[in-house]
Amino acid sequence: MSDPVFSRLSSGRAPVPSQIDTSVPSIARVYDYLLGGKDHYEADRQSCRTMLEAVPETPLLAKANRAFLRRAVRYLVGEVGVRQLVDIGSGLPTAGNVHEVAQRIDPEVRVLYTDNDPIVLAHGRALLPADETTGLIHADLRDPDAIFDDPETRRLIDPDRPFAVLLGGILMHLEAEEDPDGVAARIRDRLPSGGYLMASNTCDTGEPHARDLARAFAEGGMGSNCFRTREQQLHYFDGLELIEPGLVPNNQWRPDEDFPDPQNPAHALHIGAIGRKP
Repeated sequence: MSDPVFSRLSSGRAPVPSQIDTSVPSIARVYDYLLGGKDHYEADRQSCRTMLEAVPETPLLAKANRAFLRRAVRYLVGEVGVRQLVDIGSGLPTAGNVHEVAQRIDPEVRVLYTDNDPIVLAHGRALLPADETTGLIHADLRDPDAIFDDPETRRLIDPDRPFAVLLGGILMHLEAEEDPDGVAARIRDRLPSGGYLMASNTCDTGEPHARDLARAFAEGGMGSNCFRTREQQLHYFDGLELIEPGLVPNNQWRPDEDFPDPQNPAHALHIGAIGRKP
């Protein structure tokens, strides 16, 4: 898990890799800020301020997305017995990481994290366990084949046994010309029978709040013209059997005590689902 570009965390924060431009906001660091983390810079904070001015509940949506991810992992590992997880666009390590939730249920669950942000690798390789069950690779959501053909993926994930792919709040950052439907389709093609796809994203509800947040995303450098309706997002699960209750706001997907402010109407702005490949 070593990499000469990166060094171990020293005082609670990794050094900035030399190729990172901290004057440009990073999706991973913006998300970290919204979750209450410390690994962000002024460009990230300014992007967040733009979103907060538009929709003050934006941090709640980030926390709800994270809570949805944890519930999805508990369902996949604890209820249907999945023992292999691929977390694409995993972001910076934070409390309740996928491997922690999954391996609390079964220590033998294998987890592969992927991200295209070098600063995520710096922190992940310093903080994540370097063992036989957990790995991290530098890869891009827009090239699923590179993810699944990577040697570390092949080491951890048996493609002939059911595994789950987790896309937590990442497809929503792809522009229309980056073909999010096609990306999701290529990921579904790599799933074996009995495999699962989890996806959660912001939703174009048609309400002013949604339009305001979409505008703030674009102004904050998080992607323009990428908020999609529920009907559009259903295509991410084409050919899969949606697990009940289907594609719904995160606060309606099997909520538990882990979920923040469950009655807040802002949750309609973020939806998620899990689909199973027959």
